[in-house]
Amino acid sequence: MRIFVTGASGFVGGAATRKLVAAGHEVHAMSRAERSDDAIRALGAAPVRCDLENVKAADIGDAEAVLHCAAFVEQWGPREAWRRFNVDGTARMLMAAREAGARRFIHIGTEAALFHGQHLRGVDETYPLAPNSPYPYSSTKAQAEMLVREANARGFETIVLRPRFIWGPGDTTLLPTIEVMARAGKFMWINGGRAQTSTTHIANLVHAIELALSQGRGGQAYFVLDEGVRSMRDMLAAMAASRGIVLGEKSVPAWAADTIGACCEALWMLLPLKGGPPLTRFSAMIMSRDAVLSDDKARAELGYRPVIGVADGLRALSQ
Repeated sequence: MRIFVTGASGFVGGAATRKLVAAGHEVHAMSRAERSDDAIRALGAAPVRCDLENVKAADIGDAEAVLHCAAFVEQWGPREAWRRFNVDGTARMLMAAREAGARRFIHIGTEAALFHGQHLRGVDETYPLAPNSPYPYSSTKAQAEMLVREANARGFETIVLRPRFIWGPGDTTLLPTIEVMARAGKFMWINGGRAQTSTTHIANLVHAIELALSQGRGGQAYFVLDEGVRSMRDMLAAMAASRGIVLGEKSVPAWAADTIGACCEALWMLLPLKGGPPLTRFSAMIMSRDAVLSDDKARAELGYRPVIGVADGLRALSQ
């Protein structure tokens, strides 16, 4: 199959591109710079110089499927950046894919699209999205998913995959951030790390992407998860241990973390401070709220089953 990928130089897009190429697919990938060209070629794919703000049908060419992984996932930035990339960029991708004649559009969504500050417990795909969430990442990912699902039509099927807490080899965000904070003595648990969470190993997400190329109902969203549920403390401590790091016992209550995050954001908006805040409202929320989800729908309609367990994945991180 001919496939066009966005975000191929990132964690999810890179892992998916590598696997799709290995499976014999012809993969072309969006590239914004020469460095990305090199990374994409190293994966075995062909770079196409374009971005989410100017992509057109000619860039997608004769691809039969589009895999849209690119998104603005930063913890801090101008509010319009989340909308420009996550919402407007997704709208442009949908338009270009339709005009190019692609038959299937797979969008990498997130459980964050459901958050407006609450716990998620026993949640499936019937749970409402949060397009008006106070967290820009959550609101714009919800709006983007709505665009994707509404674009579903005969001859142009759209599928949303929703991982939670993506981890595994090649992670460029979560584990590296924890490592930097821990080595600087700045890591603290929120509520002692007691929040319960579903997780998604990168290999399991890539497996679901392969299934979604031909399985699943157009216009639908699917949670893609590892087996079981764990506490934030158990999961993060085990991941850190794979790098020889002990995270310690320092902790703050959730209400305090929420307050600190809000105060930090206010200071960074008011003053000409460099970098981003040490804690944001979204980071405080996502680390302290339960996110226990169900992947029954993916199992029934995609034929999804995890290809790697958490214990095996953690052992592999240590090797």
